[in-house]
Amino acid sequence: MPGSLYRYAIGRVVLWAPKSSPLDVSKGLTVLREPTIKKIAIANPKHAPYGRAAVAAMEHAQVYADVKDRLVLGENISQAAQFIESGACDVGIIALSLALAPAMKSAGTYWQIPADAHPPLEQGAVIVKQSKNQDTARQFLAFMQGPQGQEMMTRYGFTLPK
Repeated sequence: MPGSLYRYAIGRVVLWAPKSSPLDVSKGLTVLREPTIKKIAIANPKHAPYGRAAVAAMEHAQVYADVKDRLVLGENISQAAQFIESGACDVGIIALSLALAPAMKSAGTYWQIPADAHPPLEQGAVIVKQSKNQDTARQFLAFMQGPQGQEMMTRYGFTLPK
């Protein structure tokens, strides 16, 4: 519905590796040049904003040309995370919110990619005019704008829009 757009958070991306990995992700994206890395998971940049952010960050760090042949593209950021978590890929660039989720937080380590290394990952919501549940949608948006929704977003690594 007109006027219902609400930007509720800005996502972040991280370099993530399993705890069993010998990689020191705290060295940043230059670690991707390590010859021991065979596969790097990212979301498909053709249709996934987090994939575009991953490519931009690698270009910013001047490693993209060196590693592009080792990229494994997930259909979305969740699938990219599954590729690393399952061991199908050695390392990857995923959403901070996924890295902070309990299963991945306990299974790996991450390095947060600087926000200025990629375009902002704005998260937004709108109420669809044809929705049969507009009251529920309004309640959800009110929750997201309130203290509990805002706290939940920051707990999972999202920056709040100003």
